[in-house]
Amino acid sequence: MRSWSLPGRVRHRTVGVVIAALLVTVPLAGCGGEGTSTDCSLSQCTVTLDRGVDTSARILGLEVRLVDVSGDQAALEVAGQQLRLQVDQQAQVAGFQVTLQELTDQQAVVEISQGGGEGG
Repeated sequence: MRSWSLPGRVRHRTVGVVIAALLVTVPLAGCGGEGTSTDCSLSQCTVTLDRGVDTSARILGLEVRLVDVSGDQAALEVAGQQLRLQVDQQAQVAGFQVTLQELTDQQAVVEISQGGGEGG
């Protein structure tokens, strides 16, 4: 019968915790192309999308894309759903709350946070 030493178990458990932590934090990182920037925490991300170029970002497992801007409204595609929002307006998509925080001549700033209801 093989006996397990406590240090070996602790070492394996530590490795498991480190791997689990990496798996949880890696999807939080925002991925985008030229013309995007992201700022994420555990439960929300703020995405800045430059206007005038085809920009998108992948955050919290969702793809966010600025489709069009007309007047004071931005047309966004979030997780495959089309949204048209004004500044400070919110919508629920796939369990996330989407808020258009800012809309300027140069960019659209969108906040996405977990915990929103289903629907759109």
